Order: sequence, then C-alpha cells, then structure tokens
Amino acid sequence: MSGLEARPAGGLLRQRPFVLLWVTRLLTTIGYQALAVVIGWSIYAITGSAFDLGLVGLLQFIPAVVLTLLIGHAADRYDRRLIVRLAQSVYAICAAIVTVAMFGGWLSRELLFAVVFAIGCARAFELPTGHSLVPATVPTNLLPRAVAAWTSANQVAVICGPALGGFLYAIEPRAVSAVCVVFFVAALVCLGAVRIKGNVPSRDPPTLRSALAGFEFILTRRRLLGVITLDLFVVLLGGATALLPIFAKDILAAGPTGFGLLRSAPAVGALLTAIVLSRVPIERHLGRKMFISVAVFGIATVAFGLSTWLPLSMLALAVLGASDAVSVVIRFSLVQLETPDHMRGRVSAINYLFVGSSNTLGDFEAGAVAGWLGAVNSVMIGGIGSLIVAGLWMGLFPDLRHLDRFQPAEENEEAKT
Repeated sequence: MSGLEARPAGGLLRQRPFVLLWVTRLLTTIGYQALAVVIGWSIYAITGSAFDLGLVGLLQFIPAVVLTLLIGHAADRYDRRLIVRLAQSVYAICAAIVTVAMFGGWLSRELLFAVVFAIGCARAFELPTGHSLVPATVPTNLLPRAVAAWTSANQVAVICGPALGGFLYAIEPRAVSAVCVVFFVAALVCLGAVRIKGNVPSRDPPTLRSALAGFEFILTRRRLLGVITLDLFVVLLGGATALLPIFAKDILAAGPTGFGLLRSAPAVGALLTAIVLSRVPIERHLGRKMFISVAVFGIATVAFGLSTWLPLSMLALAVLGASDAVSVVIRFSLVQLETPDHMRGRVSAINYLFVGSSNTLGDFEAGAVAGWLGAVNSVMIGGIGSLIVAGLWMGLFPDLRHLDRFQPAEENEEAKT
C-alpha cells in the first residue's frame, strides 16, 4: 500500500501535500526559466555563436546520460523529497554565482558553461524524482487531473519566468539571477513542509540487476516503450527553443524583451490547455489524441520557422505549447499509472533520460544544424521530422495508437509483450 487508498478523496485543493508540491514546482521552474534567459542571452552576447547556444543543451544532456542508473536507484531507495531539496540547493548556489560574477564583471563563456553543467546535474536528479512524488500526494482516481495541474504549474512558470527574466534584464541584468536565488530558496521552504505517508524506501545494496530493472520493465511494456521513444525523437527534432535568441535578435528584431516573450509563448498555450484538462480530463481515445497533438506540434514548429512577424511567431509557439500539453498529460499519466510505486524512481529516471533530456540534446542538435544551415532551416527540418516520426510510430506501435483508457499498473499485466 502506498498510502493513497487511505487518503480521503476530494478535489485537488484538499490534497495539502500536492498543493505544496505544486507551489514548489511553480517556484523552482520560474527561477530556472528566468535564469535560462540570463544564461542564453549572455552567451549569445559574448560569443555570437549559434553553436555555443547548442552547447548549453549538450552540457545539460550529458549528466542525464551518465547519471541515469544512479538517479533511478536513489529515487527508489532514499527520501525523494531530500533528493529534490539537494537539487534545488544547487540551483540557488548557481544563481548566486552568476549574480556575483555579473556584479564583479567577470562573467565569461567558461563560467556560464560550468554553471549550466552544474544545473544539468541537479536537474537530472530533480525532475524525475519530483515527478515520481506526484502519485504519492493524491488518490489514484485524481492522478490524471493532478498531472494536468502539475503541467499547468510548469507552464505558468514557463510563462512568468522568461517574461520576468526578459523584463528585468532590460532594466538591470544583475537583478535577474538575484531574484532567482529568492525563488529557489522559497521552493526549498515549501518542499520542506510536504508530508507524504507511504512505505519506507528499501535500502538494499545496489546491484546491476536492480539498476537495470527500469529498462527491463519498459522493454516488456509495449505501450510504455512506444510513448517514451515517440517523445524522444519528436522533442529531439523539434528543439527550436535554443535558437530563440537568434530569432529575437536577428530575425524578429525584438531584443531581450521579445526573447522573454518568445520563451513564454509556448507556455501560454500549454497553460490554457492544462487548465482545461485539469477540469475536464481526457478519458477516451487517448492514443489517437496523442498522435494528433504530436502532428499539430510539428506543423506549429514549421509555422514558427517561416514567420518573420513577432505576433505570428508567438501564436505559432503558443499552438506548439498547447499541442504539447495534451501529449504531456497523456504520456505522463500513462507512465505513472502503468508503473508500480517501487519502480517509479527507476522508470522516471529512464523516462527523463529519453524524454526530458531529449529537450537539451534537441537544443544541441538545433544549434549545430543552425550553425551549418541557418536557424530557419534548422527549425523547418525539426518540424517536418516530427511529422515523419509521428507517422512512423503510428505504424510501429498499433497498441499505442488504439489505446482508449488509462489503467492502473495492477490491471496492465496483459500489456507485456
């Protein structure tokens, strides 16, 4: 028993641990997104290199690859709240370092890359572990709504963080990272108040078989394998975010404020969608709706690449974010519901490796292609590639295409290959 069945049913606002976790996610992501504005704009201002913008993604991807097995083992055997708090402490320290460097006038490309790598290490632990905490804070029947609300917290932060970062940067660049420190410390305080009832994590000595159990679990569940690899390739190809400084400065002539608005635009669409889904969850024809949302994502990416007008670019990014929100809610709920609690840390770590970290690898891919073929061509290739992948996966994973309803893990043994 995870303690979920013993928790009284009711609306999400009655689930105090979830509310506190939601606020923690909101504060952490606002700080992260605002700090990303400082880092991205500063690197491009210092180097003027699209490839260097891509390296930011690569430096965050490497820790996820190297640390995946350790992350999953730690999340299933130690207090997940402690792991997340340690990661948030690293965020606060990194933001403080950037603040001091900007005040001292010794901010450099190398220092920024070192900060990005440290944040990448912390994020590799924080995201999958934080995701695996969500099912322990709500009754099982509320999980799809909780996922939508969790997504809305992320999207509110992705709207507010870049917009706040871009606005403050235009006034006083050094204020941005200082404000980020405040957000990270506030998140630490909120998470410290979260109390979750459940089993005490096992402290059995780690073995290679135990560490690899997450891979084995995913490989024996066809739907999980399909949904995780679909997102891997779509996000890998659709990584236009890393190129936004180029679009804001060179194509749209929008400056740092416009850059912040562009970074916020996908979250506007995603937030509106997540709010609707938290009230009216998707319950039928899940597979079909997921593939449609992926196709819309690809089309919106192409539209953004072709646009030379800021409002149209923001609209395309908002549609991109809305379609991604539908896909995220379906994918996240599917992974959490079909995974038993004792495996969630390892499965979430692998999911982060193939899904979450593909965002950063996608940023590197987009920057590398942009350095070779130009930013517009890089985005166009990514959008068209996303459409191709969606079509291929519909044929390769028919069980996923025909998926109708969510089912808890104990009801899904027949999903094994």
